[in-house]
Amino acid sequence: MSAPARIDLHTHSTASDGTLSPAELVRAAAAAGLDVVALTDHDTTSGWEPAVAALPPGLTLIRGAELSCRWFGVEPAIPLHLLAYLFDPAEPELAAELARVRRAREERGERIVRLLQADGIRVSWSEILAGAAGGTVGRPHIAQALIRAGLVATTTEAFGPRWLGERYRLPKEDIDVFRAVALVRAAGGVPVFAHPRASRRGRIVPDELIVDLAAAGLAGLEADHEDHSPAEREHVRALAAELGLLVTGSSDFHGTHKTVRLGAFTTGAGAYERIVELARGVTPVASS
Repeated sequence: MSAPARIDLHTHSTASDGTLSPAELVRAAAAAGLDVVALTDHDTTSGWEPAVAALPPGLTLIRGAELSCRWFGVEPAIPLHLLAYLFDPAEPELAAELARVRRAREERGERIVRLLQADGIRVSWSEILAGAAGGTVGRPHIAQALIRAGLVATTTEAFGPRWLGERYRLPKEDIDVFRAVALVRAAGGVPVFAHPRASRRGRIVPDELIVDLAAAGLAGLEADHEDHSPAEREHVRALAAELGLLVTGSSDFHGTHKTVRLGAFTTGAGAYERIVELARGVTPVASS
């Protein structure tokens, strides 16, 4: 009997805030013993082409993105992330919305740097842009500048309340989550709610919202994730079963920005096959 496929459906490269290039990421995924890996950089598909070009034998690539969303049903609105798999990157409305969010991220990053500089903290926006290497700029890039300046020791410390977690945190423009689900579906993609019960990250949305999102086209929930406690994972699984949603598990790998390893959490073959069946945008890319 062959071993079950190892499937990791949430990873990041230097196209957003990971530390491995798309080519390095797919090679690392193969070295980690994965059979399927999804590249889901924040609000961008720019890593797709180099990942496909470097795909090692025996590895299947799921092309995707992690969309920055917000639920406006409460005040202040709650940010959340939507994993979008196998959508058509040329679909005009979705492409335009992702471009808007990327511009807003960059403008927000520059404003955070100006706040730091106003307090006498020596960080350089040009160096941060260079460190992003053309990828979507995010707070992890600013965190790396704080580490280089010797002000913090780790990304986790940089995201604490004294720094980017509170004092130097600014809101960013996101996509209304219902609009995001509709855009992903219209582009032939499959939307899955990323780490929906990760209370250690901050406020979480009520189950009632997930019920409404399921009715609006949400396909699945990410249950097995390092930021979910065992109880939170079970809660997500029970809710998914109640709503008929598929369940995924994944590492949310960011390279050295996080300690989690590729394949630390994985998705079952049935859920993976369901995602592929539902997709109408692009297909998985398999290397022989």
